[in-house]
Amino acid sequence: MTEQLDVVIVGGGPAGLRAAEVAASAGRSVTVFDGKPSVGRKFLVAGKGGLNLTHGEDIETFVSRYAGGEIWESLLEDFSPQELREWSHSLGQETFQATSGRVYPKSLKGAPVLRAWLAKLKSLGVEIRPRHLWSELRAGKILVFENGIEVQAKAIVFALGGGSWPKTGSDGGWLAKFQELGLKCEPLVASNCGWEVDWPQSLLEKAEGLPIKNIVVKAGGKQVAGELLVTRYGLEGGTVYALGRELRGMKEPDLVIDFKPTFSIEKLLAKLEGVSGDLLDAAARRWKLSQAARELIGLEPESTAEALAKRVKACRISLKGPRPIAEAISSAGGVCWDELDKQLMLKKFPGVFLCGEMIAWDAPTGGYLLQGSFATGTRAGKSAASWDRV
Repeated sequence: MTEQLDVVIVGGGPAGLRAAEVAASAGRSVTVFDGKPSVGRKFLVAGKGGLNLTHGEDIETFVSRYAGGEIWESLLEDFSPQELREWSHSLGQETFQATSGRVYPKSLKGAPVLRAWLAKLKSLGVEIRPRHLWSELRAGKILVFENGIEVQAKAIVFALGGGSWPKTGSDGGWLAKFQELGLKCEPLVASNCGWEVDWPQSLLEKAEGLPIKNIVVKAGGKQVAGELLVTRYGLEGGTVYALGRELRGMKEPDLVIDFKPTFSIEKLLAKLEGVSGDLLDAAARRWKLSQAARELIGLEPESTAEALAKRVKACRISLKGPRPIAEAISSAGGVCWDELDKQLMLKKFPGVFLCGEMIAWDAPTGGYLLQGSFATGTRAGKSAASWDRV
């Protein structure tokens, strides 16, 4: 027997829970289905290193961080970074802005925020049904779950996530099913992830696990200031994450690192005047290079001070490819924007909406990922709430 429901949210991550909150606040009866034993698992994972809710930069710059659609200015008007902070405050979770511009709850953790959020959803009458893994969408907005349960909804919001962190339930298993429904999708690929490098063992013995700070990294015509971390398989860190979009577009991906961005070649050479002995050792001391930076520069020994200075300003590292999507912080790809209208409704399935990483958008770390999930969840929740209202 098919159960009749009002608004159904499929997926209990941040985008889905936000859509549920918005629709319930508009007076709709909302039911959330999730395949895992509990909801908000990816939200908790995001908070392990400090829950980066959003970013405090100006909105024009903020909008530019997103790829995959011109809709972002409108989405962020629906639910802005400031409104996300106010939402957190409404849950009793005060926020602060770090010197980097990143915004965190004062607790820094996801668990207190999630507990308060779930309490609010309960007060709004939202019903959460865990252990319901979505299997099929049939005509008439009928949903079938793997446990055999069938429900028919007046409006449906899918919020099944991307392909990263599969242990949280965000495994991208929905993609093939959506393609079978005739929807155009881009493959899910790793975003905000490490990239692999064939390091010699001698370098790993001296540099593995060491950071390289205060550098500028370039790829595909874009440059980013920040840091990198040498790992056994390659490189991690904010700069390589931010350049992921450019690296994925390169046939032979590589990075160019400026280890001393505040110094010109001439200034570096002036600091080496009168040196004797091992040139690289002297340069590492006088240019104050970190151990990891010294080892990367030393991969190609230079015979002259000028050649060494040029390498410090433009050290090219060839990359093999990205780490597996299961290790990525987020994924890119998903349902193409032209399958959706401005209300985030599937044009081929009236009354069915999408939000979060299911849509083919991409953004760097720094608060933009959660903000994107909340903004699309807000739009989808509003749209579902106004659809087929009794």
